Amino acid sequence: MTFSLQHTDQGGTQARAGLIQTDHGPIETPIFMPVGTVGSVKGIHVTELKDDIKAQIILGNTYHLYLRPGTEILRQAGGLHRFNGFDRPMLTDSGGFQVFSLTGIRKLREEGCEFRSHIDGSKHFFSPEKVIDIQRAIGADIMMAFDECPPGTADYTYAKKSLKLTHHWLERCESRFSETKPLYGYRQSLFPIVQGCVYKDLRQESARFVTQYEADGYAIGGLAVGEPVEQMYDMIEVVNDILPQDKPRYLMGVGTPVNILESIARGVDMFDCVMPTRNGRNAMLFTSRGIINMRNQKWQDCFEPIDENGTSAVDRLYSRAYLHHLFKAKELLAMQIASIHNLAFYLWLVGQARAHIISGDYSQWYRQMIPLLSQRL
Repeated sequence: MTFSLQHTDQGGTQARAGLIQTDHGPIETPIFMPVGTVGSVKGIHVTELKDDIKAQIILGNTYHLYLRPGTEILRQAGGLHRFNGFDRPMLTDSGGFQVFSLTGIRKLREEGCEFRSHIDGSKHFFSPEKVIDIQRAIGADIMMAFDECPPGTADYTYAKKSLKLTHHWLERCESRFSETKPLYGYRQSLFPIVQGCVYKDLRQESARFVTQYEADGYAIGGLAVGEPVEQMYDMIEVVNDILPQDKPRYLMGVGTPVNILESIARGVDMFDCVMPTRNGRNAMLFTSRGIINMRNQKWQDCFEPIDENGTSAVDRLYSRAYLHHLFKAKELLAMQIASIHNLAFYLWLVGQARAHIISGDYSQWYRQMIPLLSQRL
């Protein structure tokens, strides 16, 4: 994987436009990555992902794919690309966040983490080495190091202890990564994850620690997990002051359209979040003019497009009145239309951000967009 920094904002922000090259194709940054936790973006066909939503890269999750369908099936299939039919780049989360958040029973120790499956309660163990092996079997272009993700409200003592463990696990992930090879004939990259909760000195320590590995890119984890949004923005600035300029920066699990534009302004290149599909399934739509609750009665006779600036086929085909009707009727198509729209909107938004960075007026544009994106229609 290579990264070239192509443009920077000329209006006083740290916004960047770049190009990531992988063996499965290019990725123009800044980029949003739809979340395909179990190898599927919920309710979305691969053809829609590629042709309508225009996804350049999607995510899979190590924890979920390890439990179902399992690494043996993925190996037999020739990796996740062949298994789900998405032939563009993929990234896998290490599963650390899921191990620590989804499982009620877990035992954390130096060697790794013992946990129980949320599916059937069976007992499992993740070590840094095993997580690398699983991600080799999945075959993602970009892999994440195994880390502990402390809650946003963690006190300093816990955050410091957690960071020490994450750094130790990173050392073992790097060793395992260097002594193993890709299984399917194309290259894979490993991103270390910066942790440290909301403590400036811990974030600085972690950012300096991970850069010693000269990785193809770096992730910023442990944000948007309960801390105030301003603290999240502060930590992004702290970390990006240290991370190298010539490598992509991935902010994990973030977030709202406003979060994304604010983070781009602070030098972030890559994003993922379940919000477009999860909120879409619950009738919340993100549009270029604000947020819509499609269950509200005011839309029952509104025959305007879902989003007048929308770029997806569903924006051209369906009115707000029709989508309102589908949600009221509890029709499954409502969730699919809303998910497609939201994902296409997110990809449109980062595409617009890129265009304005290249034209040199990102600062002015994003400050105009923030109040629009925040309002409820």
